[in-house]
Amino acid sequence: MPSTARVPCLTLLSLLPLALLMAAAPAATAADGWSVVPSGGGRPSFYAEGAPGSVLEDRVSVVNRGDEPVTVRLRGTGVRVTFAESGVRVPARTRADVPFTVTVPPGAAPGDRSGTILVRDTRGRSRSVPLRLRVGGPELSALTVENVAVHGDRIAYELVNRGTTVLVPRLAVRADGVFGPLLDRAPRTLSVELPPGRRLRLTEPWPGRPALDAVDVRLTVTAAGGARDSAQASARFVPWGAVAGAAGALAALGALVVLRGRGRRDPDDGPAPEHHRGEAELTGAAR
Repeated sequence: MPSTARVPCLTLLSLLPLALLMAAAPAATAADGWSVVPSGGGRPSFYAEGAPGSVLEDRVSVVNRGDEPVTVRLRGTGVRVTFAESGVRVPARTRADVPFTVTVPPGAAPGDRSGTILVRDTRGRSRSVPLRLRVGGPELSALTVENVAVHGDRIAYELVNRGTTVLVPRLAVRADGVFGPLLDRAPRTLSVELPPGRRLRLTEPWPGRPALDAVDVRLTVTAAGGARDSAQASARFVPWGAVAGAAGALAALGALVVLRGRGRRDPDDGPAPEHHRGEAELTGAAR
């Protein structure tokens, strides 16, 4: 797909009879009479490569092998695609070649992008062709692991692709308590892809974590191309339910000791004083 600094005016579609179609590139025949292939023959998908800001041109063929006309609409996904005509009516036994352009964003980082040319008819049936875009420039593999935190029996963290290539990260986990290692997981490949500039929030399960300990957790993440980073977080595990129960028991025991102390008298103190309630009342009335 050649690049151009200026997009030429895109004209009407070229309609070719089926006789010429049979001499073109082979295409998968749709069961209901129409299919979609890259124009020019011999390509299973579209491929484009250019520097940031460039505009790339190509054509997609809508092939109608049926006995009736078909009307379709075209759109692109994943990358910026502009068609000469977004709606096309293809006569019976005819091929329509539709020009389109792919625009590389001016600030795009070098690396690969994936998209699709999607075509749908008025009955809801659709066909698609993959489109791969490579943005030129130096490739850089870099990532960071951030915001590590322990929440119950899970370790939360974030991965950020700081480079220009798609990364498939590998994660290693280690946790050390007061009395030594608690967790030591060897590096394993995560089932995620991290495009350039993307941030992912992930969690790592930790079944069987300690109920009482002070722990330092370290995550180390690597990826192809030499990308590597690590981050650490601390956590304190305290069984608050058990602590509250023990504190309650101690408080109750202390209260019992105090009450029992108040109810006991020293024999040397003599008899307990009597309470002269009636005398107190009479004295108050005489004032």
